[in-house]
Amino acid sequence: MTISSAEWEIMRVVWAQQNTTSNEVLAVLLEKYDWTPSTVKTLLRRLLDKGYVSREKMGKGFSYSPLIDEDLAMMSEVDSVFQKVCQTKHVAIVRHLLESIPMTEKDRLNLQSSLEAKKGKTLERVACNCIPGQCQCH
Repeated sequence: MTISSAEWEIMRVVWAQQNTTSNEVLAVLLEKYDWTPSTVKTLLRRLLDKGYVSREKMGKGFSYSPLIDEDLAMMSEVDSVFQKVCQTKHVAIVRHLLESIPMTEKDRLNLQSSLEAKKGKTLERVACNCIPGQCQCH
C-alpha cells in the first residue's frame, strides 16, 4: 500500500465522511492547504486508480467512499517505516513515540498491559535484519 502525504490528507477526509464529494473534501482541506478543485480531483483520481476509494455518479458530480480500512492503512504505514529501519532500532522508535505522543491514563495502562504480556516472549538479542553495509551492526 502506497499513499503519498497529499493522498493521505484526502483519505482522512474520506474516512471521516464515509461518503463525500470533491467539493466537500476541498472545503475541509482549505483550512490547511491552498489547493484548487483540480488538485483534489487529481488526488481522488489517483486514489481511485489505486483502489483505495470508490466513485459513484451523483447528479453532475461524484461521491467518493473508502475501500480500505483506516486502521489497516495506518498499521501498514507504520509497518512501512519499521521495514526501512534496522530491527535493532525499533525499540528506540517506539520509546520516542511513547515519550512524544499525548495519552490518557487508560492508554498508559493498556500499553503497560501489552508490555506485561510480552514477558516470557522476549529475545536474548534482537537480530539485525539489514544487508551488510546498511547499518553499523555488521
